[in-house]
Amino acid sequence: MAALAALNPNPKSELNYSTPFELLVAVMLSAQATDKGVNLATAKLFPVANTPQKILDLGLDGLIPYVQTINLYRTKAQHLIEACRILIDRFHGEVPRTRDELVSLPGVGRKTANVVMNVAFGEPAIAVDTHIFRVCNRTGFAPGKTPAEVEEKLLKVVPKDYLLNAHHWLLLFGRYICKARNPECVRCPVAEYCSAPEKTEALAKAAEEAADLKPGSPAKKPRAKKKPTLPEVKSNDRSV
Repeated sequence: MAALAALNPNPKSELNYSTPFELLVAVMLSAQATDKGVNLATAKLFPVANTPQKILDLGLDGLIPYVQTINLYRTKAQHLIEACRILIDRFHGEVPRTRDELVSLPGVGRKTANVVMNVAFGEPAIAVDTHIFRVCNRTGFAPGKTPAEVEEKLLKVVPKDYLLNAHHWLLLFGRYICKARNPECVRCPVAEYCSAPEKTEALAKAAEEAADLKPGSPAKKPRAKKKPTLPEVKSNDRSV
């Protein structure tokens, strides 16, 4: 974890927000969507409606045009309307700070609740998304069959001093270095602790390429091209 922290001492969410409610909306919209796509949508939505009451005033039909570029936008818009109504009725329009209260909102699961708790309220919660789940299983850092298992192991193995930012460090590492396809093992800061087969192959390939570039190293001979061969013509072949 120290190696990841050294790369980015003060990691930040890549979702744009200015209040806990805006963060909640952005995270609810981000399921099976990219942060970039969510930011494009909220850049138009938040200047118009960035409180529970204002989104309720828009109504479902008024909200959909702002989020229709996002995957599953109809379901997400419906959940958002319902969540805003509950926030006003039960929480005086404020985003609750506890996990149990957050997951009581439609469209808010444990992962979304953990993000809000960690990013908005500074709680040492770890939201295990697809990137973190992949990283922890690939590297063997905190393997688990489910996100809940991975989260439980992370809370045990991550040193207390790193818990607050562990979510961001692992997420950004998985998004930009330990990618699902073609992980960039050559520039991985924790490669020495990883035993993934992809790493072994990638580093071996990089070492081979580096050796070829050394001054004085013999150039690889180009592969000889096979000469085209003509089919054998038999004397009794009447097509000739």
